[in-house]
Amino acid sequence: MRIVNPESLGEPRGWSHGMLAPAGGRVLFVAGQTARGPDGGIVPGGFVSQFDLALGRVLRVVREAGGEPRDVGRMTVYVTDLAAYRGSLASLGEAWRRHMGRHYPAMALVEVQGLVDEGALVEIEATAVLNP
Repeated sequence: MRIVNPESLGEPRGWSHGMLAPAGGRVLFVAGQTARGPDGGIVPGGFVSQFDLALGRVLRVVREAGGEPRDVGRMTVYVTDLAAYRGSLASLGEAWRRHMGRHYPAMALVEVQGLVDEGALVEIEATAVLNP
């Protein structure tokens, strides 16, 4: 993918303004992933551990389809506590780099009142474009 960051929009930090997928790529839509364990319940832990687990689940779907983290072109992160997100940026950055390296897709972060999975603090959905 080619990063598209127009100078007139300012330099993004930790995300990209746009990602241009290669011609002929296959699009993979990854459903919202939370910190669900094998039993279907939310794994105990705080905001950062839930983010780490949810992002890992997103990437398991991407890899199962034949992709890699660099193939993720768009991601939306839903959080129930924006203050917890802002207060955890350093630890979240470490978790991000473990999974994604220095790849920063086009992103949105949205604070929501609640998530479907009881006890979930974060949910992540993504779109990836895989080579044909």
